Amino acid sequence: MSRKNVLFLGLMLFSLFFGAGNLIFPPLLGLESGNNFGSAITGFLITGVLLPFMAIMAISLSENGLVSIGSRVHKLFGLIFAIIIYMSIGALYGIPRASNVAYELGFKQIVNVNGWLALFVFSLLFFGATYFISLNPKKIVDRIGQLLTPILLVVLAILVIQAFVKFEDIASPAKGSYASSPFVKGFVEGYFTMDAVAALAFGIVVINALKDKGANSKSALVKGTLGAGVIAGLGLAVVYVSLGWIGRVIPGENDFANGAEILTVASDLLFASGGGLLFGSIVTLACLTTCVGLTNACARFFNEIYPKIQYRSYVAIFVLIGLLVSNLGLNAILSFATPLLVFIYPISIVLIILSLFQHFAGGGKMMYRLAVCVASIFALYEALTSIGYEVEGVTGWLDVIPFFEHGLGWVLPAFVAAMVGYGMDKCNNEVIE
Repeated sequence: MSRKNVLFLGLMLFSLFFGAGNLIFPPLLGLESGNNFGSAITGFLITGVLLPFMAIMAISLSENGLVSIGSRVHKLFGLIFAIIIYMSIGALYGIPRASNVAYELGFKQIVNVNGWLALFVFSLLFFGATYFISLNPKKIVDRIGQLLTPILLVVLAILVIQAFVKFEDIASPAKGSYASSPFVKGFVEGYFTMDAVAALAFGIVVINALKDKGANSKSALVKGTLGAGVIAGLGLAVVYVSLGWIGRVIPGENDFANGAEILTVASDLLFASGGGLLFGSIVTLACLTTCVGLTNACARFFNEIYPKIQYRSYVAIFVLIGLLVSNLGLNAILSFATPLLVFIYPISIVLIILSLFQHFAGGGKMMYRLAVCVASIFALYEALTSIGYEVEGVTGWLDVIPFFEHGLGWVLPAFVAAMVGYGMDKCNNEVIE
């Protein structure tokens, strides 16, 4: 595996991760964390960069990717959970969300349009480009790694460099939770980028891209994935810190609702009339590359579990579903997907960490089953509360669990359950290396 191929694969992976959500979270963190920006962005980088990197490595170390990781709980669970992951962050959420965000924060910044017809026409063009790029999976590294990613990085660099030159770093107080616990707040914000879940889907793209470039042995796959992951992780870290810094130093006392507004205003301040065009280009490219990655991942996954339908047909199916769902509007997509994502994310993190732990220290089914069961209970509670359902008599005693108020109450109980399960596997001589 040549260094050139690993470099382009790393650029592709960076671009697949760097969607519109990743673009708009850091600036708001920078604005609200103020003088505590350093602690806040450190927490954000752990969950926004380190966890996705761990997920990619976990997939590369598994013989059959996400399915084999989930099968350590139970074979049927592994298949069903993998399908839920791909459908939730793919056709039912990630793909149509990318199109909608590209339209709302990208296209509408360039062209002053409104209404369902404008969204429909844009969706046709957006998904037409997605279909074309995704059609030949063997060229995805060339098309994204060598073409789209460099363009995206150049546009981002122009914005960031101008901000470093023109904006003045003035001390400002932190707001809300960033004042009392900036690291934890930043950690949670990175948690909600959902990149660790997306990495479970993107893992198959990386593995297949490596195989297409001639890496057939497990050691070559792991080495190539490690190199690509480091490149993508470093790129994401630099961009996150830069975008967060823009929010930290943007002048004025504007009351911004989200990071998109911050970047829009920053673009206007730095480039006047050309600001909207610049920001719109960034968002559209970021969403397009993410959409291509999700489409490719979903199509390759379902083609492997049901090969009677060709890869190209799966691409067409997911593009068509994305086109239809995206025209429901962003609010409808978010309201439908949020409970599902809140449910699957803790389970995904547990599987990622245990998979890596097993590679170095071994582990058996009880370790996986107990940890996933405990995480699932907390995840179900969070999913129910996200749709407004109150579980009477539960919240009071759950409040004593560390980080429960931040939505991370599952972390310590799942860790304890995993260690108990690991001990049981040791006693029963069922630890598998």
